[in-house]
Amino acid sequence: MALTAPTTNTPSTTPSAARRRDADGMAVASFVLGLIGLLLFNAVFGPCAIILGALAIARQTQRRGRALLGLALGVADVVLLIALVTLDNSVFWQFG
Repeated sequence: MALTAPTTNTPSTTPSAARRRDADGMAVASFVLGLIGLLLFNAVFGPCAIILGALAIARQTQRRGRALLGLALGVADVVLLIALVTLDNSVFWQFG
């Protein structure tokens, strides 16, 4: 007869807590990618920020404001990309 420790479902180990923690990480990642996308690689980081922000909101993150900011910054990245392609025929922008 093997002795095993009793398993307890503490709030930090339940599947919903792990899912919410993942959603919080997605919200932060969306915000960071949206910010970086304004300066670099907006064709890649913008859509990633939009997707991660939408997933974080759908999974009911506790960092809803950060997810919404990431979503808005991702949209701004895509708008910047469209403006650059339309005005400059380029996907890069530079100062001066």
